[in-house]
Amino acid sequence: MSKRITVVGTGYVGLVAAIGFADFGNQVIGVDIDKEKVDKLNAGISPIYEHGINDYLNRNLKSKRLRFSSDIASSIIESEVIFIGVGTPPKDNGDVDLSQVENVINEISKNLNDYKVIVTKSTVPVGTNKWIKEYIKEKTNSDNFDVVSNPEFLREGKAITDFFHPDRVIIGYESEKSKEILKDVYRSLYLVETPFVWCNYETAELIKYANNAFLATKITFINQIANLSETIGADVNEVAKALGMDGRINSKFLHAGPGYGGSCFPKDTKALVQIGAKYDVNMSLVKEVINSNELQKIRMVKKLKNILGDLNDRCIAILGLAFKSETDDMRESPAISIINELIKNNCKIKVHDPKALNNAKKLFGDKIIYCEYSLEAVKDADALMLVTEWNEYRNLNLNNIAKLIKQKIIIDTRNMLPATKVKELGFIYEGVGRK
Repeated sequence: MSKRITVVGTGYVGLVAAIGFADFGNQVIGVDIDKEKVDKLNAGISPIYEHGINDYLNRNLKSKRLRFSSDIASSIIESEVIFIGVGTPPKDNGDVDLSQVENVINEISKNLNDYKVIVTKSTVPVGTNKWIKEYIKEKTNSDNFDVVSNPEFLREGKAITDFFHPDRVIIGYESEKSKEILKDVYRSLYLVETPFVWCNYETAELIKYANNAFLATKITFINQIANLSETIGADVNEVAKALGMDGRINSKFLHAGPGYGGSCFPKDTKALVQIGAKYDVNMSLVKEVINSNELQKIRMVKKLKNILGDLNDRCIAILGLAFKSETDDMRESPAISIINELIKNNCKIKVHDPKALNNAKKLFGDKIIYCEYSLEAVKDADALMLVTEWNEYRNLNLNNIAKLIKQKIIIDTRNMLPATKVKELGFIYEGVGRK
């Protein structure tokens, strides 16, 4: 049975959820306070770059199952289920800023006309869903609602695929009524026997943080092995390949590089440390992961210094700005730390990225030079640094680069290029964890 759903927030989390639930056959309103964004969405224009999103967006707009509004009050009143998908950015101390969630909860409290299920998709600290339930009950003097925790596990660049084909769905709940309603909402996944984990609020909230912290730990571990490999003459790619053959480990997230970034891992690891501190549990391993990841980014610049010596007035070409391929998202991207470090060293920086140049301009303004083509960035550079694993960079014309670049130096932070071939063309080549 289809449900009337409101999804508040149209960023990566909210927009993908709104489109996905509409595609399941539900009637969905996507809500955002940004009227210009709402108008574009209703016209079929996605504000984010995500593979496949425009096709799904326009299909569900055309079917009349999906629409967008800036009127949160009427959207709440019309709906049976309200998903909260607003941002929960980090504070300076690593705590989670819940102000956007609080704003939504206040709107729900003012417009709770009949029974609703209120679902948190946003990543929130342990204890938040229980607090939401108590807060709304106090504000409305009513318990004619339920609160559910339903954290998302979408990978940017593959968010649409992940929504329709998740490894599992996590749902923290208290009442059987809300459980049955969520089964209806996710009926399309239930029918294909997608695993569902039904648990209490605290478990669902912690699963999200534990999941991301574990993946961040795995990345950091292989990066430390890569750093050791460089010193002793081992090849981290072969080490990772062998580790991945162990069924207890598997090969995912065992790719050495410049460190993790994005909207989740940096924020969630720091938040987990703060959650631990709140309950007097020292998350020492996670603290070391955070510290090691920051050092890994700066290590990439040290590779340049080891080859060039003084970086003052050097021209460095950076290919790749997004924190990963298939997205324009630069949040906490290793490229940001690398570029800032190069700016400190008074470098001239030329950058290229297939999707993230506009976001880079917002971050760096006129401090760096933006290039429409990768070869434009390489021309007259003292060194080339590959930072994001876009497929087009795997197939760079090295002969053309050799003709254009001032000094034949490549720092390949993603181990994308064939080292032997690059060296045969006369380049000084530095990967991560291999020679």
